[in-house]
Amino acid sequence: MYAQTARSEPHNMSDNETKRDYRDTVFLPVTEFPMRAGLPQREPEFLKKWEQDKIYSTLRGDSDGREKFILHDGPPYANGNIHIGHAMNKVLKDVIVKSQQMQGKDAIYIPGWDCHGLPIEWKIEEKYRKKKKNKDDVDPVEFRQECRDFAAEWIEVQKEEFKRLGVFGDWANPYTTMNFKAEATIVGELLKFSTSGALYRGSKPVMWSPVEKTALAEAEVEYHDHTSVQIDVAFPLVSATDPSLAGAKVVIWTTTPWTIPANRAVCFGPDIDYVRVKVTAVSEGALAAVGEEFWAAEALVGAFASRAGIKAHELVSHVKGAVFEGSILSHPWRGHAGADSYYDFDVPMLPGDHVTIEAGTGFVHTAPGHGDDDYQVAHVKFGIPVPYTVDESGCYYPHVTLVTGEHVYKVADHVCELLEGAGALKGKGKLTHSYPHSWRSKAPLIFRNTPQWFISMEKTGLRTTALQAIEDTNWYPAAGKNRIRAMVADRPDWVISRQRAWGVPITVFVHKDSGELLQDAGVNARIVAAVEEKGADAWYITPAQDLLGSDYSADDYEQVQDILDVWFDSGSTHAFVLEGRGLPSPADLYLEGSDQHRGWFQSSLLESCGTRGRAPYKGVLTHGFTMDGEGRKMSKSLGNTVAPQTIIQQYGADILRLWVVAVDYHSDVRIGDEIMKGQADAYRKIRNTIRYMLGNLAGFTEAEKLPFAEMPELERWVLHRLSELDTMVRGHTAKYDFNPIFRELFDFCNYELSAIFFDIRRDAFYCDSEADIRRRAARTVLDAVFNRLVLWFAPVLSFTAEEAWQSRYGSEIESVHRQVWPETPVNWLDTALAAKWATVLDVKEEVNGVLEGARRDKVVGSGLQASVTVKLKDQKNLDAFNGLDAKEIFITSGAKLVHDAAQEKTVAVLYVVAEGDKCERCWVISPEVTAHGELCNRCDSVVTAADAAAE
Repeated sequence: MYAQTARSEPHNMSDNETKRDYRDTVFLPVTEFPMRAGLPQREPEFLKKWEQDKIYSTLRGDSDGREKFILHDGPPYANGNIHIGHAMNKVLKDVIVKSQQMQGKDAIYIPGWDCHGLPIEWKIEEKYRKKKKNKDDVDPVEFRQECRDFAAEWIEVQKEEFKRLGVFGDWANPYTTMNFKAEATIVGELLKFSTSGALYRGSKPVMWSPVEKTALAEAEVEYHDHTSVQIDVAFPLVSATDPSLAGAKVVIWTTTPWTIPANRAVCFGPDIDYVRVKVTAVSEGALAAVGEEFWAAEALVGAFASRAGIKAHELVSHVKGAVFEGSILSHPWRGHAGADSYYDFDVPMLPGDHVTIEAGTGFVHTAPGHGDDDYQVAHVKFGIPVPYTVDESGCYYPHVTLVTGEHVYKVADHVCELLEGAGALKGKGKLTHSYPHSWRSKAPLIFRNTPQWFISMEKTGLRTTALQAIEDTNWYPAAGKNRIRAMVADRPDWVISRQRAWGVPITVFVHKDSGELLQDAGVNARIVAAVEEKGADAWYITPAQDLLGSDYSADDYEQVQDILDVWFDSGSTHAFVLEGRGLPSPADLYLEGSDQHRGWFQSSLLESCGTRGRAPYKGVLTHGFTMDGEGRKMSKSLGNTVAPQTIIQQYGADILRLWVVAVDYHSDVRIGDEIMKGQADAYRKIRNTIRYMLGNLAGFTEAEKLPFAEMPELERWVLHRLSELDTMVRGHTAKYDFNPIFRELFDFCNYELSAIFFDIRRDAFYCDSEADIRRRAARTVLDAVFNRLVLWFAPVLSFTAEEAWQSRYGSEIESVHRQVWPETPVNWLDTALAAKWATVLDVKEEVNGVLEGARRDKVVGSGLQASVTVKLKDQKNLDAFNGLDAKEIFITSGAKLVHDAAQEKTVAVLYVVAEGDKCERCWVISPEVTAHGELCNRCDSVVTAADAAAE
């Protein structure tokens, strides 16, 4: 956007004369702000300066006494380099914090890390496995120290990677869940649940990983396709409440053959229509036999017949499900010679609301030790004992005859053999379906009945409190409320125990005889104090008697050894990060990926509601997941991952930051080479806009500023747009919605500034005299635009905004990030002027289109070589140009506007080659130049005055 020097021969000049070079009379843009950003090289320089200037603590000093804004950081896991999802999350948090800071708040951001739990423990175990050593042979405190060291090492790595993104925060004092004071606070929060009566030990089926040998929370579970063996099994009727039921077998369908040894009931739907069918023909190899009779749901009997190889059957009778209530079945292996009478129990038929006719047979095999629905119906509602069937490694206990010691992953064929031998197997096949897997080992999970520690959702009203807290919270996007509400409304009690080594222990004592939890404030205080002094290891290295004190005997109490669910750790962070540091609580905002509705958002909600009766946050924002450029989930096996470190090395962190706000981060987002090239192009346009402003603001002073009342319409129109943008930026910032901000600011740079204001006023910037009202007005507005646009972009383009600010005001000036977004004068908003200029710009677009055609046809080389006549059908369109210089707006050397109500088109544009010669200074073609020989009247006046001043 630099002016060029004219080289054409002047009029009325002899061949022997030398034409004057007018470049030194033109105000060419002057700036050291380079066109090429060189972000990968320049950004570390700014990082170093921010570190030297202690930018975060400086901002805290600047903000002393202001309203605080707290975005509480959800802790990433300290076990590897950050990935693109981490980068998006941390950048978005930084954009929000900086935008709040620049609106005059004290925006505090304390980064943190989750340090306990299975992923880290798994890494340390891998080291021992490679050495053929068993982790259980290692001293637990020594093992825990290795886990602590591993986490500490990765915290330092991730810290530097996050700082390289340009994220401001209290990096010198982050929080970690393994800090001794944090561990003590976590223990204290647990003991609050114990004291309230919400904590209990119960035996019920929980999600269990046989590989990791521990219970898992729902947030630690992934769902993948899994191929299961599906079977149809016939249960004989022992006694029937209705004589019409006798003589036929009840058929169940299941995709977990390994749970057959744990069957204790069969459920039916009271309102479902069931039919009794008699087999009349079967296919070769069928497991069903001619003459057998079965009960199945009427809607599903056809599917069952297909699976069982039944080619034909006849309908014997029809009943409603309620008829089955009170009937007794026998287990298929009842009386088996090798079972040692283990399966010689009654199998009652129970009504169940969970029974549907979507799949299966309409009868549900019920193993209360291996499913929550089964547990709720059989045990909770009808009091059927829950058997212990499978051990921690997924193998059947010794007392489970016929399958003793076998692994549940491998037992399906044997179970089928046993069922077929008993004449009970009627169908067998494969089914691929979505199935829970461990997020760490990727192995399929099981539901397993095992003693665990739970926090009750009902006993102290936790569910009700949490549901009300959800209503009281602002959710961004709003759909997040319904999602988490459904999860909390339906969730079972919170399983908080893990059978692992690395984490905060469940620090409670249980009386060996009564099974009662010890409730003693003094004991609890000693436990918390010990952990604060020695860390969570205190539970293992401090004698139990020391913790119990003189009022109790350690011989009478069991010291629980289970580890707390890491989601309880992170769910307690509000207690030691916000309250523990004297910050306002609840936080203004929690921000994580949408999967955290069942993870951190929920565990934090439940922890805070259970101990404080409210949510730990006022608002919750979720973003989507990162996908590759084709919309596929990122996977190392597919080779489609995108590392933020690679993007930074190639493009710079500001391009990555721009991508975060340029996408709709509320949904899943794509990233890839072509997408990043597009962001780099967008960045260049923004940078060139800033560069153009800097170049044309060279030497601008306060004395040059022109009062608003003296400004031409074009400048007042730009100020009107700034007023609208100010409202838009603040409004969307309040909703943490930065994508519309980026789009509108980007369009403002490309259209209103570059294509209109800069284009029209280029002549004024370059060629008007310093004192000219038009040039002063344009530069006054340019100053206002720069001071807003750069500050609005600063939370996103943190490095570039700093560079631009220093380029204009000097490297010793206060950081751009210490500035506050300027308020906009109310008189800048002028809707009537905006409506008028909307018409003017519509007409300008028509003129531009015609002149573009003339350039393509090589009739003219630029608009200044043309003179246009614009015919307007509507008088109001003509009136819009009152007081305006049309040729200045169209950037032509001549322009005439006429009213023609008879024409068909709203706007008709005619052009001719402009008459006269070209001004050697501004390139306008005019008869004035013909008269003077080189310059138009304006340029002649400016040059004459400049020459006189120089003498």
